[in-house]
Amino acid sequence: MDYMKAYETWLNDPYIDETTKNELQALQGNEAEIQDRFFKELEFGTGGLRGVIGAGTNRLNIYTIRRATQGLANYILASDAYRPGMAVAIAHDCRRMSPEFSTEAALVLNANGIKTYIFDSLRPTPLLSFAVRELGCIAGIVVTASHNPPEYNGYKVYWSDGGQCPYPRDEAIIDEVNKITDFAMIKTLTLADAQAQGLYHIAPPAIDDAFIAHVKSCCQNPQIIPQSDIKIVFTPLHGAGNVSVQRALREVGFKNVCVVTEQETPDGNFPTVSYPNPEDKKAFALALKLATEKNADIVLATDPDADRVGVAVKHNSQYNLLSGNQLGVILTEYLLSQIQLKGTLPANAAVISTIVSTDMTRTIAAAYGATYMEVLTGFKFIGEKIKEFEESNAHSFIIGFEESYGYLTGTYARDKDAIAASLLACEAAAHYRTQGKTLYDVLQDLYAKYGEYRESIESYTMQGVAGLADITRIMATLRDNPPQSLGGSQVIEVRDYKNNTIRDVKSGAVRETNLPTSDVLYYVTADGSWACVRPSGTEPKIKVYFGVCGGGAARMTALDTDMRGYMH
Repeated sequence: MDYMKAYETWLNDPYIDETTKNELQALQGNEAEIQDRFFKELEFGTGGLRGVIGAGTNRLNIYTIRRATQGLANYILASDAYRPGMAVAIAHDCRRMSPEFSTEAALVLNANGIKTYIFDSLRPTPLLSFAVRELGCIAGIVVTASHNPPEYNGYKVYWSDGGQCPYPRDEAIIDEVNKITDFAMIKTLTLADAQAQGLYHIAPPAIDDAFIAHVKSCCQNPQIIPQSDIKIVFTPLHGAGNVSVQRALREVGFKNVCVVTEQETPDGNFPTVSYPNPEDKKAFALALKLATEKNADIVLATDPDADRVGVAVKHNSQYNLLSGNQLGVILTEYLLSQIQLKGTLPANAAVISTIVSTDMTRTIAAAYGATYMEVLTGFKFIGEKIKEFEESNAHSFIIGFEESYGYLTGTYARDKDAIAASLLACEAAAHYRTQGKTLYDVLQDLYAKYGEYRESIESYTMQGVAGLADITRIMATLRDNPPQSLGGSQVIEVRDYKNNTIRDVKSGAVRETNLPTSDVLYYVTADGSWACVRPSGTEPKIKVYFGVCGGGAARMTALDTDMRGYMH
């Protein structure tokens, strides 16, 4: 894209409002910024849009939102599944411009004759996933950038099953979006006209009640909760989880819940944290301070759209932040063990996780006779499996999780749910408390029972045009010249999910991955360690994941050191 030509087009297009043009006028003379804003279209990827808020083709603004929504509308209207009167549910989180972007999306759909149910204030992403099916919608939209920094926002699309759109639907929607090459192709209405035509509706409040009822049904031992004296500290990190998490904990009977007041009010500027991500220990600073004051047993932090939760637990006077993998295996063990204890564990029980998550999950599932399934990174692939189970009855879904702090149990939603995960983590803590154990003790028990599985992740930020080129170069280099050894152990298997191949290094035999195409490279070593490299789908980063069974931190460091060498 000729970025200066695109810049001038926006400056002179009568469709662009004066406020936006003034923002662009102020950039004159700053060619680097103009280039970054206009060197490409903000890509509508397999999960939707995500980008920095601002004017330009490579930014998130009302124009890029309208373009994406017109493409979605065109796809919906051409779909065999669509029937007149079917609606699209729309929710948003706490971020800047989220309400405005939600309204813009609704009005474009309305202008195309598609009814919308829009939530009147911020809601958790899993509630939107639930609402799509509960309201019989053809699709759903949630305006969020999850845990990204404050300058970001995003737009995710869901289909009628409540899950994000997998292949080939995602690519078909992308194709429709890419066909919108001129603003004149986009339809919109005023809010008054949309309401007058009976197309713009506020989502009914009963949806919130029904969602919480399903969340509470995930409890395995609800009878122990009212008697429990565990102390809980919770922070929504200024996001959408506050009301739902507090309500769920209160209604099942947890009495000692303290909320971090400085982070309770929704605020898209996230004034108390540099990065609103529960994976980042610094995001727990205020929560851990309050936990120390209150002598809390467990600390919860949900991300801005409340689909992910981080947990810290007290053990021997210290607070230990559990990784996403660690909490995942604790919840997996808890669910399987309790369901088995009741004699209700189905013979076709299934546990799902991702290729970059811990291998311990496979071992736990096998111990309970459950089927373990592995999918690509992205919770939409877990949601897709749940839909398959529902249609075929081949398996009964128990839990799905990914290492990036996303968990789901129950089939009421098709996306990760921090509300249910928060509730289940507290219930597990209450249950093991009756045995004199903390969740940290439980984790050590799991290591003793199944093996010392450890994982880590490194992220490398690569901004702008140069960063995109670097990411492309690194992936091409690794694909053409894969590592021969990592951490002193020979690489015995190379998986290339872009080329759909798994190659046995010794024999040269090649088989298919049997997963969708994705730009991911994965290496397995002779001692069972592994490393995986992939560009982030939501941020200008390349991510490197590591896993070992035995050897601990030293083994992880050796893998990391070797991978850095191969990448550079």
